[in-house]
Amino acid sequence: MSTSTQPMTTGPSTTTVTEEETETEDGPVAHIVKTKPGEDAAAKVLGARVEGTPLEALCGHVWVPNRDPKQLPVCQKCKDIYSMYREFNDNLGETPRT
Repeated sequence: MSTSTQPMTTGPSTTTVTEEETETEDGPVAHIVKTKPGEDAAAKVLGARVEGTPLEALCGHVWVPNRDPKQLPVCQKCKDIYSMYREFNDNLGETPRT
């Protein structure tokens, strides 16, 4: 899952994505993080990890990142939302950047 993404240009609040993990009712999953146009998702996750600030996922889940998500399945709600965004934006990457 290490392909790059480009900022989206749809809607008033656009999204670039990355993954990060958290515990949910289904167990630990990696979420896709919301970002603003031009904002680097990986830098946002790193900053949140270092500063202990919460992030919001596409699915609406809010958490403070604290682990490496690369070995976890991606949240199905986040995947569905990301897939929908891809349908409306040709420049959006095939998969979220990790």
